[in-house]
Amino acid sequence: MTTAPAAAPDTRAAVPPARKAGFGHLLISEWTKIRSVRSTVWTLILFVVIVIGLTVLITSLINGSWGTGPQSGSRDASVLADPVGVILGVGVGLGQLTIAVLGVMVITTEYSTGVIRASLLAVPRRVPMLAAKAVVFAILILILAEIVCFGSFFIGAAILHSHVSVSLSDPGVTRAVVGAGLYLTVLGLFALAVGGLLRHTAAGISTVIGIILVIPIIANFLPDNSVDDHIRAYLPAAAGSLISHVHQVSGDLLSPWQGFGVLCLYTAILLGAAAILLKRRDA
Repeated sequence: MTTAPAAAPDTRAAVPPARKAGFGHLLISEWTKIRSVRSTVWTLILFVVIVIGLTVLITSLINGSWGTGPQSGSRDASVLADPVGVILGVGVGLGQLTIAVLGVMVITTEYSTGVIRASLLAVPRRVPMLAAKAVVFAILILILAEIVCFGSFFIGAAILHSHVSVSLSDPGVTRAVVGAGLYLTVLGLFALAVGGLLRHTAAGISTVIGIILVIPIIANFLPDNSVDDHIRAYLPAAAGSLISHVHQVSGDLLSPWQGFGVLCLYTAILLGAAAILLKRRDA
């Protein structure tokens, strides 16, 4: 009687079970995606050039024309009353548009290029992926915005020093300069949330710019009454930008931190809605 040959031993190495990617890995992945996109670098460079360049231009013009011209008295008085607003106002006001555009593009370009499908295949957990994207983007903008805002403040203060003396030790100044960076950061997250909701770059940019620029202009034509005043006060950009003001104007319905809280609430609601739709809709 013959016996069956013994089975050959399995010499294949045991394959270790696949490990789920942790949130730290998601952060690294999102950072790689953001910094590897050329538009991110150029948009951030444009932001720096706009904010610092306009600060130098405006303060130099004011310094050179101080005390001259038919309306120099009222102009110089407004500068003395709010030098921080003059130094940062125009630069941050236009620089916020670049941050808003970048916030939209950070997420919509993944849909337009199809990268989002690969991302969701690698990381099926959609909400943590969106959270990691928001965290990385917020840290990037916060660091850069604070550096740019403080740099603009010091440059503008140095140019106007012969006529206006302003320093970080003055009441409300440090909070206003830090607040300008915080405002830009949360506004960028606001734009990212809008991009996540619309999934289209042109539509997202148009919507965010409309919210920042067009709606406040339209709101200025509303009659002056308590209802319309509240509408204007609670608009996202109008409320959030209060954090960058040194003094609370008598007509302001919100304090600087209250206004910033309103913008944070808008942003949190939109990010929550973007997360829900990301889970329910196909990529």
